[in-house]
Amino acid sequence: MERQKAIPRNVTIQHGIWDSKSMTTFRSEDVQQILQRAMADQQQENFSQQQLQEMAAELGISFVSLQTAQQAWQEEKEIIKRRQASKSYRLQKIKPHLISYLVVNIFLIVLNLITSPKYFWAIYPLLGWGLGLGIHISSVYLQKAQK
Repeated sequence: MERQKAIPRNVTIQHGIWDSKSMTTFRSEDVQQILQRAMADQQQENFSQQQLQEMAAELGISFVSLQTAQQAWQEEKEIIKRRQASKSYRLQKIKPHLISYLVVNIFLIVLNLITSPKYFWAIYPLLGWGLGLGIHISSVYLQKAQK
């Protein structure tokens, strides 16, 4: 089994040169953010697998650690993609019913206020349909994820 190199938790830099006696130290999270910004400044959109491996080697990251991190990243990306698809599906199922509920009930409220402003009868269809819409929304969000 390949022995992994220890990744330093704090990196010390003085005037752009590695120096173990320098005053400036960075946590690994800080290093990650700095490198992300530097890569964004390079404006290179895509990196090859070989470039990724070379960068990891320069940072002292073993091949096994890189592969594990890459696999975890791909799994997280897939989970996010499935969640977005599920959210889109649910919204697609609810949106037409919600729009018709709003349009019809606004019309009924306006009609109610014009014809008989002293008695608010529009509350009955508003509440009845609202209950049905609420049940529909609940059923859409409680059903198992669609493939």
